[in-house]
Amino acid sequence: MIRSLQKDNRVTKAIFAVIIGVATLSMVLYLVPGLYDGISGTPQGVYASVRKPGFFGRFSDATEIKATEVSQVAQNLAQQQNLPAQYLPFLMPRFEAQAQQLLIAQAIEDREADRLGLSASPADVQKELQTGQLGQFFFPDGKFIGDDKYREFVTTRLGFASIAEFEEKIRQELTGRKLQEFVTAGAVVSDNAVREMVRKQDAKVKFDYVTVSSADIAKTVNPIDSDLEKWFNANKARYATAVAEKRQIQYIPVTLANLPGGKPQVTDADVQAYYNAHKADYHVDQQVKVRHILISAPQGDAKADAAAKAKAQGILDKIHAGGDFAKLAKENSDDPGSKEQGGELGYVKSNGQMVKPFQDAAMALKAGETSGLVHTTFGYHIIQAEARDEAHDKPLSEVAGEIRPILEQQNGAKALQALTGQIANQAAKDGMDKTAAAHNLKVTTSNWLTSSDTIPGLPDSAQMMQAAFTGKKGDSPRFAPAGEGTYVVFQTADVQAAHAPTFAEWKDKLLNDYRSEQVPQMLQAKLQKLSDQAKLLGDLHAAAKEMGLPVKSSDLVGRTGNVPDVGPMSGGAAVVFDLAKGGISAPIANGETGVVAQVTDKQEPSAEDIAKSFPAQRDKLIEQQRAELFGVYMQTLIDEYTKKGAVKIHQKPTQPSLPIGG
Repeated sequence: MIRSLQKDNRVTKAIFAVIIGVATLSMVLYLVPGLYDGISGTPQGVYASVRKPGFFGRFSDATEIKATEVSQVAQNLAQQQNLPAQYLPFLMPRFEAQAQQLLIAQAIEDREADRLGLSASPADVQKELQTGQLGQFFFPDGKFIGDDKYREFVTTRLGFASIAEFEEKIRQELTGRKLQEFVTAGAVVSDNAVREMVRKQDAKVKFDYVTVSSADIAKTVNPIDSDLEKWFNANKARYATAVAEKRQIQYIPVTLANLPGGKPQVTDADVQAYYNAHKADYHVDQQVKVRHILISAPQGDAKADAAAKAKAQGILDKIHAGGDFAKLAKENSDDPGSKEQGGELGYVKSNGQMVKPFQDAAMALKAGETSGLVHTTFGYHIIQAEARDEAHDKPLSEVAGEIRPILEQQNGAKALQALTGQIANQAAKDGMDKTAAAHNLKVTTSNWLTSSDTIPGLPDSAQMMQAAFTGKKGDSPRFAPAGEGTYVVFQTADVQAAHAPTFAEWKDKLLNDYRSEQVPQMLQAKLQKLSDQAKLLGDLHAAAKEMGLPVKSSDLVGRTGNVPDVGPMSGGAAVVFDLAKGGISAPIANGETGVVAQVTDKQEPSAEDIAKSFPAQRDKLIEQQRAELFGVYMQTLIDEYTKKGAVKIHQKPTQPSLPIGG
């Protein structure tokens, strides 16, 4: 419950679903051929411009697509993929290209709507903000949240430069809807087409099937050495750098124990200065420790709301009469996250963490007080304050023990870094051995290492290894942190370039590669043989017996079902729904396995079932037709604009190089 009371980023996602400007355009991912052929100069910060097609279009105002817009949409597209952060720098050019295409298509869409008199008006935008999907955020309970909160939400939460920019995105989206509705108004489907769709979608089948796995075939692939060596020689280019580059590294560990004079001391004055500079870190906001009881009340149901309110009032009366709050919470609360803890929510602060009615009521309570009924969108709450802390700054005497270790660590790190830098500079002049001896330190030369190896004697050698593999043999010594109060001065002593192995060196690693090349073809051939023989005999069981393969049987299953070893019936196995009873499939690819199936029973939906699914399938077919119509319409427009020079690209998406650490 505490999480459901807190504000979350679903608000942002819901709004961006409307304002990102791709809701309509996403039905077709426009890829404009030759779009980058005519890169031309234009004011800095503009990615592309779109004008009216034709000769006179050269003299018309252009719609400029700014680099910041492309970047924003590209980032949103990337976020939707939930990719690991380390991959984003390499994939952003792809997302930038997609974003640019979408924004160009949107600009063309907007111009076409304006030509047809379909542009959304300011009144349309206001209506959308008030009564559309966005109304729940900006006009809760029909009341405007106010100019200040509106501006803060748009600029801070959504990242727009201004309200005007935000409302322009809303206008573009509404305009796109109007154009789509205009273009696709004539979309219709026949009743027969709908019935046929329902018949196909709701049919159920039962089938026998044989699976053949890559793993089983791989076990049969055991080439003799001469065949494996012949294959290795034919694929030498594949192994040109199979033996990874290796390096030997000379390094000098330096620790706090090596600091002249020992660790730097922290004085009371140092502690006082740090406290003065970081007072905000030791400020405690006003907060109230609360527990609550929630009685859920569905919105829009007056009868259920009244019943919930009456139940909550009855519980409140028991609390006023001396009832045990925690016990009543366990017995009655509809908040699964807190009821078993007697309604405990912990501390609530005045920072907008909770929904406003709950927060206002909680912050108004003194320790030991119980609120009246508090109504929120979740229902009726009874809130009890267990403790209260007023806003204050922690005194220095209370936090000095926290500050001193911080300063000791910071001062030690600075002194250690300075000493290590000095040693590295000296080693560049005098050499590693002489410099180490001058500081009573030791030089160590590592074994031959790959870039992914670690050095056991160091707490964390990752930064040193990364840097050591970016330079050249004989480069000046450098230094890097090595974890746990250790730094290292290091130098690349020798390099073995990546190279191809001999067959003898790589023999044990070749079998899997050999198999991975042979097995897919063998798997397909075996499945095809099984399918052909089953069709010839008219019997999958007989063909499988000849090949020594077991046969399994499915239950009666629909398109939303899942069959063991076959997987979701909405995937490649969906072909069985197109077979007649007794029909035998071609090989069905299924990842690392393949399947051949024979339908043993088929049940089509009854007239009653068809009638039940008819409305939903009709809507689905109409939406599909609308998407196709609008996609063709927009692609035709884009082709026209492109051929007539109305689309000009001024920048290509950047192509980043692989980052090299050091």
